[in-house]
Amino acid sequence: MSEPTADRNTNHDGRQADTLVELLAAADRLEGHGQYNLAKLARAAADSLARRAAHALNLSPDPAGLAATLDRLAAELPGHGLSDALAAALVRGATAMIDGRLPLIDETPDPYVCRTCGELLMAPPNSPCPVCGAWPATFQQFRPVYWLDALGPRAALAQLAETPDVVAGLLAGLDETQLSRSADGGGWSMRQVVSHLRDAEGVLHARVQRMIAQDNPTLESLAVFAWAMSEDDRPATTTAIRQAYEASRRETLALLQELPPEGWQRIGQHKEFGQVTILQQASYFSAHEQTHLAALTALREAARA
Repeated sequence: MSEPTADRNTNHDGRQADTLVELLAAADRLEGHGQYNLAKLARAAADSLARRAAHALNLSPDPAGLAATLDRLAAELPGHGLSDALAAALVRGATAMIDGRLPLIDETPDPYVCRTCGELLMAPPNSPCPVCGAWPATFQQFRPVYWLDALGPRAALAQLAETPDVVAGLLAGLDETQLSRSADGGGWSMRQVVSHLRDAEGVLHARVQRMIAQDNPTLESLAVFAWAMSEDDRPATTTAIRQAYEASRRETLALLQELPPEGWQRIGQHKEFGQVTILQQASYFSAHEQTHLAALTALREAARA
C-alpha cells in the first residue's frame, strides 16, 4: 500500500470531523468484540487527525490571547452537553494564567471521562456512570501531562542517566556566542535551555530527597520555565551550567538507585498536580527533558550554518 501524497492538513471532502467521530465509534465497537489491536489503530488515527488539525490552527501564543480563547470555549461547552463545572474550571485556570501564576489542583481538578459514552465528571466517580451505567473504575482520568505516566524504575534511571550525555554532545564544539544566540523569533538560546534543564534537575533532586525523608510532604508548584530567562546566580559559561546539571543529576541518580522497590511508590502532595509518587516524578522530569532535545538540535544546526 502506498503512502498518501496529499497535504497532511488538507481534507478535500470536508469530512474530517465526521471521520474522527466514526473512528472513535468504530474503536468502541471493535473493543466490544475483543478486537483490541484493530481498536488501537482506529483510536490512533482519530488522535492523529485531531492533533494535526489543532497543530494547523495556530492559536495566539500569548497568555492574554489564550485566556480569551478559553473564556469563549468555556461559554460554549455547556451547549455541547459538558458540565458547568468544567467550564468554571477553565475560567479559573485562565484567570490564574493572566495573573501570572499556575492554576493549582484545587482550582483545576483532574476530569474523568467515561470510556463508553463520554460523560465527563470533575471529581473521581464513586458510582456507575449516570448515562450508560459503566462502572467507576472504567473512567479515564486526565492528568496534566503524559509525563506523569510512570516508566518502570529501570527505564527511568536509564533515561535520566543518558540525557546529560546527549546534551553535552549537542553543545560540543560551539563557543559562548553561539550558545547564547536566541532562536529565530525570540525563542530560548542553547544557554537558556541548558539553564532550564539544570533548574528542573534541581527541583527533581530536592523533591526526591524530601519524599524519601518525609511521609507525604507538600510539594510546591514552581514556575521553572520563567527562571530560564534570568541570569541571577548563573555561572559565567554554558559549560559550567551544564557541569552543574550533570553533578546534580549524578546525586539524584544515586538517591534513586538506593531505593528499595517499594520506595519508588513513596508519595507527596503536589500543589499543581495532586498526589504523585517518586516514580512519577522521575518519569515526569525524564520525559520533560526529552521535549527540549529537539530545540537544542535545531539551535545547534542554526549555529553551525
